Amino acid sequence: MRVLFIHPNYHSGGAEIAGNWPPAWVAYLAGALKANGIDDVHFIDSMTHDIGDDRLREMIEELQPDIVGVTAITPSIYKAENVLKMAKDVCPRAVTVLGGIHGTFMYRQVLSEAPYIDAIVRGEGEEIMVELAKAVAEGRWPEARASIKGLAYVVDGKVIATPAAPTVKNLEAIKADWSILDWPKYQYIPLGVRVAIPNMARGCPFTCSFCSQWKFWRDYRIRDPKAVVDEIIELRDKHQVGFFILADEEPTINRKKFVAFCEELIKRDVGLLWGINTRVTDILRDEKLLPLYRKAGLIHVSLGTEAAAQLKLDLFNKETTVAQNKKAVQLLRDAGIVVEAQFIVGLENETAETLEETYRMACDWKPDLANWSMYTPWPFSDLFKELGDKVEVFDYEKYNFVTPIMKPDSMDRAELLDRVMNNYRRFYMKKALFSYPFAGTGDRRKYLWGCLKAFLKAGFERKFYDLGKVDYWGPQSKKKVHFNFDTTRQRANDEDVEWQVTHNRKTNTMHEAALAMACGGGKEQMDDDGVPLMGAAMHGSKQQMADHVHEAGACGCGSGCDCEDGKAKSGPPKTTFTVGGAKPQPIKVTHESAGV
Repeated sequence: MRVLFIHPNYHSGGAEIAGNWPPAWVAYLAGALKANGIDDVHFIDSMTHDIGDDRLREMIEELQPDIVGVTAITPSIYKAENVLKMAKDVCPRAVTVLGGIHGTFMYRQVLSEAPYIDAIVRGEGEEIMVELAKAVAEGRWPEARASIKGLAYVVDGKVIATPAAPTVKNLEAIKADWSILDWPKYQYIPLGVRVAIPNMARGCPFTCSFCSQWKFWRDYRIRDPKAVVDEIIELRDKHQVGFFILADEEPTINRKKFVAFCEELIKRDVGLLWGINTRVTDILRDEKLLPLYRKAGLIHVSLGTEAAAQLKLDLFNKETTVAQNKKAVQLLRDAGIVVEAQFIVGLENETAETLEETYRMACDWKPDLANWSMYTPWPFSDLFKELGDKVEVFDYEKYNFVTPIMKPDSMDRAELLDRVMNNYRRFYMKKALFSYPFAGTGDRRKYLWGCLKAFLKAGFERKFYDLGKVDYWGPQSKKKVHFNFDTTRQRANDEDVEWQVTHNRKTNTMHEAALAMACGGGKEQMDDDGVPLMGAAMHGSKQQMADHVHEAGACGCGSGCDCEDGKAKSGPPKTTFTVGGAKPQPIKVTHESAGV
């Protein structure tokens, strides 16, 4: 049996300006399949190779796969749907499968608009994909799909979702097949070396409503630091990787494990530079450990910060927050680490003054790099639900952090884009003339000049921030900018979105849906034993999350579970959805699907 995975050809001019990123998802899925005796696995990275539809169609037809699997984040969902339609056209008997975060929560909408998709994998894919592939190989598909947890599919026009699959408990049992990737293509432009994106943990111990990571991964699980270093050494020795970025949202959140990871890198003389996203609070907490992090090879830290428009609404905390951000930046620079400040812009209360304030912050804090990202509420986040009618654009292809999804009250989207570009122009002009030439010597200097090279290359090629696609050439062209939103795309009905997930933690009681923070912008902490602490509120109090967990039995799956307290009981109704409508069918909720 032959399995073909395809990465959709989606580009947005965001993170890819720094190079081509290896899609780790396919390495983990391929590794899981091969460990279970399914060896005929192929991969087409149509994004990195920029493969057009005609050529991709030919490649699928040549391979004649039995299963075609595609992943999709929200902005790439339409490209992914098109790939699977193409696969079904040329290989009608192939089982078409969609995975990824968007399909996990939006499967009802996806299946209603893409009926040629045979199944959607909801959540982590390794174990579910193995079960699906075995069913196809053994001739048990489609009859077996109802018994496979974590799937969604259509039967006679009705969308069916099987109970949620358990999360992968033993991450070390998953051995990624990194050889499936075409490594020479994955180059990190700032250093001119191959780049990898391994992960040290899955999920997050906290439940911020502006974020979706904890929803997708559900449980927070962290790997053995030694095993992570083993994997990095394998990537270095077998695939000549020269730089890596940890895929974790905030790898420093568990300080004890992160320190052990750094010590292992030093002990084994790995000798690679690497980067992370993290939070200001973690940097302040780890002030004395920063020299250790730098010795381990950490060269680039991207810090999430609150939006200036949000701080405008939170004047009580603004002075402290700004001072902390500035101190964290200085601590990293003093440690010889390149620091990038992430700013979120484009909230409904954004003004020319708040946009200018982010520029002044960048100048005052003196980060080496700065990035202004458009406020983008994921359509399955609690924040999106709370925003309601304030969200006007439902063309998910534009949900890419470089296109203004929200329209500020005081300006149009073209003016917002123009002012953001003005911040970029001024910031990097000053850096190029008055900062980078005097950035010292060694790795830090080399890295900064490499980042400037990547920035200029993307700008020259008109790929940065999708400027070429929207026809922006500078202030003189802002009246001609066109975002080309597909206005035929409609908002999904609330009942067609999977808002709830199975987890054993209570959502934050603090009203975080109103917050807008860059990646790594949370404030919660963990103690050295990995126990989550609730974020400090306005008066600085901290309580252990264990005091706030909702009532649940030993199984930890929450109210409504049929195994709570060891006694079966009826849970909330589960619904079988009809395309275009809903028909409730109350059933007993199982352990794995409680809360789903």
